[in-house]
Amino acid sequence: MSTIDEAVDAAFEPLRGRPGIDRAAAVVSNLADYGLIWVLLAGVKARRRGPDRRRAVVALGVAGFSSLLVSRVVKRAVERQRPDEHLAAAVRTPTSSSFPSGHTLAAYCTAFILGDSDTQTAANVGFATAVAASRIHLRAHHPTDVIGGAVIGSVLGLGLRPIVDVVTPGSKGRRRGGRRRSHGAGMGRTEVVLEEL
Repeated sequence: MSTIDEAVDAAFEPLRGRPGIDRAAAVVSNLADYGLIWVLLAGVKARRRGPDRRRAVVALGVAGFSSLLVSRVVKRAVERQRPDEHLAAAVRTPTSSSFPSGHTLAAYCTAFILGDSDTQTAANVGFATAVAASRIHLRAHHPTDVIGGAVIGSVLGLGLRPIVDVVTPGSKGRRRGGRRRSHGAGMGRTEVVLEEL
């Protein structure tokens, strides 16, 4: 692990100390702090009543609770010390143990659960990757803490997403993943369109 940490940290080192990059890393990290960006995204999804609002609320709750629980359990089991030096930036000072990165774990978990489509999920994962990079850049974690957080969060999110889809019938995520039901050979075009709505 130390070899991976040293290699990745060395790759980030030339970028550290550049004000624009340092500020960008701090902004991304702060947006992920306490799941702020995901709460805002879920709020946008929940702006209208209906199954999509239910899915957004359920997805956010499931992702938040499960990622927090798993992160705390693993952190207590591993108890890894954080890097000795932190980049000076306007971010919350971490107090928990280092492995896994809780920001990264929660970001990947929520990215997969909250996405309603492949395009949206890809955008979410893109932001989660930016969160992961920011935690390494800021030296808030060892690179392997972040890699571990990404793997655990992805597995958790991909495992819970089908459950969220099942318990929120009629939502975009459920319609996209499921087959359209047939109500008989005589179903008209209007009925098909209404069912898709």
